Amino acid sequence: MRYGAIEAGGTKFVCAVGDEHGNVEERVSFPTAKPEETVQQVLGFFRDKQIKALGVGAFGPVDVKEDSPGYGMIGNTPKLEWKDYPLLSELKSRLGVPVKLDTDVNAAALGEYMHGAAKDAGSCLYITVGTGIGAGAIVNGETLRGFSHPEMGHMLIRRSPHDAYPGKCPYHRDCLEGLAAGPAIEARWGEKAQKLYHQEEVWQMEAFYLAQAIMNYTLVLSPEKIIMGGGVMKKDGLHGMIQQELEQLMHQYVPLPDNYLVPPGLQDDAGIVGALMLAKDAQRMEGSG
Repeated sequence: MRYGAIEAGGTKFVCAVGDEHGNVEERVSFPTAKPEETVQQVLGFFRDKQIKALGVGAFGPVDVKEDSPGYGMIGNTPKLEWKDYPLLSELKSRLGVPVKLDTDVNAAALGEYMHGAAKDAGSCLYITVGTGIGAGAIVNGETLRGFSHPEMGHMLIRRSPHDAYPGKCPYHRDCLEGLAAGPAIEARWGEKAQKLYHQEEVWQMEAFYLAQAIMNYTLVLSPEKIIMGGGVMKKDGLHGMIQQELEQLMHQYVPLPDNYLVPPGLQDDAGIVGALMLAKDAQRMEGSG
């Protein structure tokens, strides 16, 4: 059984073909351009692949409610050409297969839950720290959502007393993303994160901010496993620094599980594997319907 998967990011689209076990057979990636141009490239890749269903992990905001008239429509994104674009319905009508869509971070959380670092856990949280900060949660075997999808990267946190940087977020300025995402690191310190690996104070501040968020996520959701990925998290030792800060913040109020904060088991494939799982579910739902 061959399934299609799309990791639809604001910077690039990754398209892949794989199976129900999350094995990726073939993939391609290309920059995210205007909607019609991008979708044409997607169609070109899948045209002769004979997939049975398609799963999509999409950048947001995006309507993820399956009973909504706007299900699969991109929302109020800074990528203005994509605002109000009906991504799911376009893919479904033009490929002629069942399609299921969720956020990119929810798809990554699902991939890690099914086949990655959280496959032996009952619940998990996946956090990406890169150009932005986002998180997806799996609770009772399903991605967490309410009237919309969670936007955990925009929670408010305490500022470091050593931080004079005002914040990068255009909506909230000094929310978590505004203080700790890659662009904030670069704006504060004058270099991209990858060029600052030797400066300990950069990563102490980063760990301070991210640990606050982890504490809040832990107290509210109590996930059995937290997976942290994304470009910023590639800094060696950062997971351990965050864990240390987290333990100090918690002050033993809640005993943390062993091996609680970990890197992705699927490395950079979490989103694609999760999208394959969405495709598998799309076909199952179509069959039961």
